[in-house]
Amino acid sequence: MAEEKKGFFKRLVSGLTKTRDNIVAGFDSLFTGYSTIDDDFYEELEEILIMGDIGINATTAILDRLKEQVKIRNIKDPKACKELLIETIKNQMTVDSTEYEFENRKSVILVIGVNGVGKTTSVGKLAGKLKDQGKKVILGAADTFRAAAGEQLTQWANRAGVEIIGGQDGADPASVVYDAVAAAKARNADVLICDTAGRLHNKKNLMEELRKIYRILEREYPEAYLETLVVLDGTTGQNALVQARQFAEVANVTGIILTKLDGTAKGGIAVAIQSELDIPVKYIGVGESIDDLQKFDANSFVDALFDIHPDE
Repeated sequence: MAEEKKGFFKRLVSGLTKTRDNIVAGFDSLFTGYSTIDDDFYEELEEILIMGDIGINATTAILDRLKEQVKIRNIKDPKACKELLIETIKNQMTVDSTEYEFENRKSVILVIGVNGVGKTTSVGKLAGKLKDQGKKVILGAADTFRAAAGEQLTQWANRAGVEIIGGQDGADPASVVYDAVAAAKARNADVLICDTAGRLHNKKNLMEELRKIYRILEREYPEAYLETLVVLDGTTGQNALVQARQFAEVANVTGIILTKLDGTAKGGIAVAIQSELDIPVKYIGVGESIDDLQKFDANSFVDALFDIHPDE
């Protein structure tokens, strides 16, 4: 497990190369280019953070805290600011809770997200991870609107070695969830993961659909713990933040899966999401294989972003 973690950290470090070039290169020239910490210094720092997709609100909060600490600690040299900045970004990413309660009891994980963000792939990878932990997992293919979604999920189910309950194309997603719940109960599954349709452009339909699904889960499976994860595409930067907000309006979102962080310059969005929404990023994906979905840890993410190797 430690080895896997280390391997993932390495992949994360290399996956965040573009983000690092985008943000950290700017920091380095900033810390060496200024001899005093003045308004110009802070202004340039603000620009680097915003351009790095860390988001305006998170940036403002990071800068306010940094200024306060610089005063308290009486720091004069910009170079001495770097450690403090890293610490401040980590603090800004602290969220209330990041429990993985679904690992400890009978659970249903609803996975939502627009098409094209890697939702079905994330469902498959998550199923594989939980199966590797010795859990009995069932997948519910409740994304019945996208013709290929069921097929794609079936491939992932086979790869992960878990059972899948599906419906006809165009079937009512809630009825698929109903069947999947019945199967989960009958087979005494530990976790039921439901892949749902990803449509945000018609929020009213999505709300209705989710309400129906929530009602079925409350009625048919009240003993199960319910987790709702939104999948966001890391390459879309600020747009991912907008989507997360919209989904949080229509569903009780308890966590986020941030995909495609390898090879994007917009990895800073992870900071913005945790900090602005107070919804934990629970998993991040940095590649195609099943092992490329890992639990998110804000500290190691920031370390990877700045290429700090804590164990070395």
